[in-house]
Amino acid sequence: MHFRSRLKQLALTASALAVVTATLPGAAAADSGGRGHHPSDRGLSAVIRYTEYGIPHIVAKDYANLGFGTGWAQAADQICTLADGFLTVNGERSRYFGPDAAPDGSLSSAATNLSSDLYFRGVRDAGTVETLVGTPAPSGPSRELKELMRGWAAGYNAWLRKNRVTDPACAKADWVRPVTALDVARRGFAVSVLGGQGRAVDGITAAGPPAVPAGPRTGSGQEPAPRAGVSGQLPDPGLAAEAARELFAAENATMGSNAVAFSGAATANGRGLLLGNPHYPWQGGRRFWQSQQTIPGELDVSGASLLGTTVVNVGFNDKVAWSHTVATGVPLNLHQLTLAPGDPTSYLVDGRPERMTPRQVTVPVEGGAPVTRTQWWTRYGPVVAGLGAQLPLPWTASTAYALNDPNASNLRGSDTALGFGKARSTRDVAETLRRTQGLPWVNTVAADSAGHSFFSQSQVLPRITDELAGRCSTPLGRATYPASGVAVLDGSRSDCALGSDPDAVQPGVFGPARMPVLRDTPYVENSNDSAWLTNAERPLTGYERIFGTIATQRSLRTRGGVEDVAAMAARGDLTVADLQRQQFANRAPAGDLAAGEAARACGTALPDDPEACRVIGAWDRTVNTDSRGALLFDRFWRKFTASVPSTQQWTVPFSATDPVRTPNTLNTAVPGFAKALADAVAELRAAGIPLDAPLGAHQFVVRNGERIPVSGGTESLGVWNKTESVWNPAGGGYTEVAHGTSHVQAVGWDGGRCPVARTLLSYSQSSNPLSPHHSDQTRLYAGERWVTSRFCEKDILRSPALRVVVVRG
Repeated sequence: MHFRSRLKQLALTASALAVVTATLPGAAAADSGGRGHHPSDRGLSAVIRYTEYGIPHIVAKDYANLGFGTGWAQAADQICTLADGFLTVNGERSRYFGPDAAPDGSLSSAATNLSSDLYFRGVRDAGTVETLVGTPAPSGPSRELKELMRGWAAGYNAWLRKNRVTDPACAKADWVRPVTALDVARRGFAVSVLGGQGRAVDGITAAGPPAVPAGPRTGSGQEPAPRAGVSGQLPDPGLAAEAARELFAAENATMGSNAVAFSGAATANGRGLLLGNPHYPWQGGRRFWQSQQTIPGELDVSGASLLGTTVVNVGFNDKVAWSHTVATGVPLNLHQLTLAPGDPTSYLVDGRPERMTPRQVTVPVEGGAPVTRTQWWTRYGPVVAGLGAQLPLPWTASTAYALNDPNASNLRGSDTALGFGKARSTRDVAETLRRTQGLPWVNTVAADSAGHSFFSQSQVLPRITDELAGRCSTPLGRATYPASGVAVLDGSRSDCALGSDPDAVQPGVFGPARMPVLRDTPYVENSNDSAWLTNAERPLTGYERIFGTIATQRSLRTRGGVEDVAAMAARGDLTVADLQRQQFANRAPAGDLAAGEAARACGTALPDDPEACRVIGAWDRTVNTDSRGALLFDRFWRKFTASVPSTQQWTVPFSATDPVRTPNTLNTAVPGFAKALADAVAELRAAGIPLDAPLGAHQFVVRNGERIPVSGGTESLGVWNKTESVWNPAGGGYTEVAHGTSHVQAVGWDGGRCPVARTLLSYSQSSNPLSPHHSDQTRLYAGERWVTSRFCEKDILRSPALRVVVVRG
């Protein structure tokens, strides 16, 4: 059917929903959304059709009404998690939970509620988000996005007003309360700066000038409080370089992803295919939530949204599918400040002093007096005391460090997602990236029904060219930039400013023409390494170091992923079923590379324990729930890679001319090999776990008393189906998943009106243990079964679980 006819059908369906609900069978009868109104939601309404596994299909006449239905439906599934996040972005955690408790880490890296509150209250007091919302598009958010945010807040509030909260996590809690559109925008801001200011929250809130002897006072009119617990010595460049490398290393991240798109050259019908496999936390505010959003004649898109987001972030429509992977581009840089003599809150630029701007922030605290601290801001951004605990940046009498985060001026990410939802081709995806420039820390992989594949590392990154870094890096920056991509520039020179690209929508960032892009190769694949091996036969080069490395060792997950998808593309005739098989192949590349040598050397390392050697030798090199020996090898491999430097783990080193197959050949002669093996054996036996126990017996989650085994494996094993579990030997092994496979989509097209799509949300739609959709997809995931997506109207209305809810303000 022609696209315009499809839209006409949608419009007719929406207008006829009253008739549809009247004729549904009893099990699918419509529920009323309640009566009454509130000034903020007057006249707003939407129709929500729920199908299997609680997936809502939301139909509305415009963006405000679509936002209303989306906010309502998200609140119904995730009210406690959402309310907790709004408490975070309003800087009120200490008021309700105390200053010393830790947030869940979903909206910043803050170690304590007080640190989180000081940062987010500072953002609120400064009116940062209000300014961004008021900035005209394309630099600021579009009118459509503002309407979505307004409607989302109204829908959330309407649900809260008309329903009783049953989730034990927040039932009757006084911190669950209505929100505003500005709160929704604040949450979007927090997501945007996760890789920049959000990574440095503790450093921003702890930064304070050293005590000043009698002499000039600061511009704030008060003596600055000395900063406690930080050495006054400048950081050692070598140690700082290693700390920065570890801070931004993919293997240490709590978020990652795989994504692959195949062009028509590799598929059975000449159309594109996409497999998206984000690896995100299983708990807290960075969970995904599934829906379909429809405005007849305007938008029809299905997929997953980060909680609190008004749009589909990873998804598909009838022509295009896309996913994201966390990118290697570093979305921040530092400026090393030369301070004015005698005044540590003034810094020199071209020899002239500039005063820092003090921002005094007050946070209410449970059971105590409010806490007031001063944050210090410069032309470059906030002064920071460090990037994480491992990379202190002391503020001395002569030197301080300021953080530049260009995403602190970026509320465009949801406009990018909205553009993807409307796209009719990968060319439209590329045009959306060019027009909106809104993605802060991810790559994009896409495919379309015409058979095109697409990859782009289009990030909002500081405009740090290698030339600028070479000319303006301080001694610290000369160490950190090559090692990690973290630039430290001389803030005392105006000729070291970042400058602008003519095609960039904001100053100081790279324009679209500078981004790594690859189109229409048989496959494009990314597993959180740099863009270099997006296609092993067509390596991408020529980009600046801040985007990532070129010709360097890849992770085992990248190596395994490239091996798998290159072989799939070479085989050809691919279908959606092949994508489903790849997702649950559960091959452990580390096992393929190392288990044979480990088994052969095991007798020497453990001469008195032939059982361990037999188990490793017999292991099938997979991490399926019935795999025997997987758990023993996993525990050995974690210990081995943690204790033996990467340069000593293999006897055949990395070669840039053979990057997928090198390094290889396990170094069993290194002393750490025998110790790691012996420690793993002792650990399992001490926990009462048989060495040959099937993985699923000791890698599981518990939901409402039900023990659900899960497959998959850790980053260090290189498994596509990533599962980073919480080790609890007293509880039986891995007893919870911290992060890993979350929302999965396998999408293709067959020439008909509807995409061919299979999806999975590993942790299910709702955090509420009383919800029927708290663990239903988790059981599917455990059984490696999929949800057949209901995208077209005929499929939605045929759902045996169909329930129609008309929600009104």
